[in-house]
Formats: sequence, C-alpha cells, structure tokens
Amino acid sequence: MAKPHVNDRGFIRCPCKRCINNAQHQLEVLETHIHRFGFMSDYNDWIYHGENVYAASSSNVLHPNLGVHDRDEMFEVLEDIISNDSEVDQLGSQSSNVQYDDLFTALNSELYPRVSSFSSLNFLVKLMQLKVMNKWTNKSFDELLKLLKLAFPKMDLVESHYEAKKLMTKMGLGYQSIHVCKNDCALFWNENSMSETCPVCFESRWKMQAGRRLCKNVPHKVLRYFPLAPRLKRLFATSKTAKLMRWHQSGKSTDDNVMRHPVDGRAWKDFDSKHTEFADDVRNVRLGLAADGFNPFNNMSISYSM
Repeated sequence: MAKPHVNDRGFIRCPCKRCINNAQHQLEVLETHIHRFGFMSDYNDWIYHGENVYAASSSNVLHPNLGVHDRDEMFEVLEDIISNDSEVDQLGSQSSNVQYDDLFTALNSELYPRVSSFSSLNFLVKLMQLKVMNKWTNKSFDELLKLLKLAFPKMDLVESHYEAKKLMTKMGLGYQSIHVCKNDCALFWNENSMSETCPVCFESRWKMQAGRRLCKNVPHKVLRYFPLAPRLKRLFATSKTAKLMRWHQSGKSTDDNVMRHPVDGRAWKDFDSKHTEFADDVRNVRLGLAADGFNPFNNMSISYSM
C-alpha cells in the first residue's frame, strides 16, 4: 500500500515508534525500523501512506491523531540530515539505527511535563546558540544548566556542556583536536600523530613541570579543526540552506552593468570559462580565504592572529 507513495528519491515517512512519521527512509529501512521499534500506536489514519483522509498539512502535524499544533522545527532538521546522510544505508545497520538514537530520544522528549511546544533537543540547540552568540564560557553554561535543573527539577535537560557538546557532535557539528608544537613548528597529525617530540625543534609535545611530564598528558597547544567537507554536505542536506547554496546560479543579475554578488564579476566569469565542467554543476562551491588580523611575522603593533 505504501510503495506507490515514496518520493522522487525513494523515501517515505517512517511510522515506527522512534521516527513517528517525522523522519523519512527507504522502504527497506522502514521495514527494519518497524520490526525493531514497533509501529506507533496512535497512527490510525494513514495519511502519509495512501489513505485519503482529511487532515492538516504535514508541515503542521507532529502526531497525526493528537491534534494540530506547531511542529517542532528540529524534526525537519533531523529529517534532512538522516535522509541525506551517506552513512545511512538501506538495511538499517548500526550506522543508521544507533548513531541517531540519542538525538531521537531528545527530540521525542518533552522539555517539561505537558509542555509540547519545546522538545528537549530544540531547547538545547537554542541554548547552545545563545552560548555562542553571547560568548558564554563553558563554566557559565554549566552553572546555567544547574540553575535550570534546580528551579525545574522535572526538566529533561543535559547535565553539562560536555554532554551537550557530545549530542551536537552527532548532528555533524563536532571538531577534531590536533596537538601543536609549542613553537608552532608542526602539527602532531598524520605521520606525526604518535610522536612525543616535535620533528622540527624536538621540543616535548607535553607540558612539563620541574623537568618531568605531568601525571596526565597535557599538550602545550591544541588546534581545533572543523572539517570542511561534512559541513558543506550538511549545508546541502537541509532544504532551506541548500536553496541558498545554489543561489549564485539562480539569483545572479540579468543586467551586465549591475554587480550585486561576486557571480556578476569578471573574476567569477573568467573562472567559469576556464573550468566549464565545474561551473555547469549548480552545486559548485567557491571558497574564499579571509585573513583579517592574520599576523604571520609578528611585526604589527597588535600581536594576535586569526
């Protein structure tokens, strides 16, 4: 019955107890989910799978039979991430079932009893956004979480910034920590990842005290590397940002005398003429390197770098 109602990519909403029609999968994964998690109990009118039943638009439905209210925006975000994630295979293996379990648990959990306007995940994402925008320290974030838990004991929220960061990493928002030589000679990465000393100046990788290494290995410097490719994939995985990523093709000026975006400039057009195959793909991405404040030779009045 459901097979004729898959979308153009072969995906359809999954009515298992975990996805509750808010995530889309291929039919093979859907079948695996129903066997593993069971069928959602309140889905009587199969409005997403062929039954012609009067119902509200799917954009405003969280649980089809529990009334109409604003749909948690994180459902759409996770739906896009999972539907486009290359690690989610067709057989519902560990990568597709376990990787997102914690996210689905937080997404399907009310922030507070009888408060359905906010899921635990949605609230946490907004808190993390406020932390970044207002430059809160990790300690201040931990103190805020403690205060919220003290004031609202039944609130379903993580206990610390560390736990919040682990959850955000599963959404593709993590980074890699790479140790750096204290004199900035080299990175302890790839072939040097197991080295104890710098391959250039032979300084120790670890902080020392009285000529001895500390009980716990503490590196002199740490570089936080945010991998580019996964972030570009994530931008294309979400429908709203994917449209913006293709704007340079659809939104460029039709007037040759008007420049409102680099795509209208001579440099962009010259690049297109030399790399036609790359330019023909509307998903092509041009990267620009910003070096504001970069101070490679330490010869400016302000000794900082970016």
